[in-house]
Amino acid sequence: MRIGAGCQIVYDCPQPTPMLLVVTPHPSRAPDLVGPHSLDFDPPVAARSYSDGFGNVCTRIVAPAGRLTIATRLVVEDSGMPDPVIRAAWQRSVEELPDEMLIYLLGSRYCDTDRLSDIAWSLFGQGPTGWDRVQAICDYVHDRIAFGYEHARATRTASEAFMERRGVCRDYAHLAITLCRCVNIPARYCTGYLGDIGMPPPYGPMDFAAWFEVYLDDCWHTFDARNNVPRIGRILLARGRDATDVAIATTFGPCTLAGFSVFTDEVAA
Repeated sequence: MRIGAGCQIVYDCPQPTPMLLVVTPHPSRAPDLVGPHSLDFDPPVAARSYSDGFGNVCTRIVAPAGRLTIATRLVVEDSGMPDPVIRAAWQRSVEELPDEMLIYLLGSRYCDTDRLSDIAWSLFGQGPTGWDRVQAICDYVHDRIAFGYEHARATRTASEAFMERRGVCRDYAHLAITLCRCVNIPARYCTGYLGDIGMPPPYGPMDFAAWFEVYLDDCWHTFDARNNVPRIGRILLARGRDATDVAIATTFGPCTLAGFSVFTDEVAA
């Protein structure tokens, strides 16, 4: 199947403002692109892209004073298959993990492992390991947090989501990642497009989605504590330790978000 996706973001800037954008599909999805990925600015601005330490494509611009509209559009060829479920995926002990996996066991800005370690071990330390342990964490987080866009708060940490028991998809991901790390399962944050393909209505408003990946069976696997069912048509934009590393837009100066919309739909071949 083919999936079309994109976004439009509008900023009002009182002065020229440097920005860092993460709106280009992750290189792992580049072979699936049908035609080029478009990234347009109104008014036109100079843009330069680079690859960050996590392998994401980042774009640097300086927004002019006044209103700037950022628009993206892409089409990908997708398998149409839901997220794989591999119940036999096993968990390595910490001492056997590759060196580059250790960073995904450590605490980070929104994944405050030090505050949830005792809770994680009391809840999940005596149960199954590997895939079933991660699924148990997803089930727990899915049931503990009440979803609502009105609950969104950019500064909420995993421990705060645990205590407040409400949030949006990034809070589900942060809490699940943190609990996984606490019980020695490397976990990383993912952001991208996820539509309602294959799901029954009613459909909510479209936004960027957050999910996570864990390192089991010597490879990475996708989990989604917010939806907690295998989904079709994820389009990855970026991966990192938490939302800090993969923010769609980071602004280095005062500005106001004046408009924001996201779309992702199945399109005719």
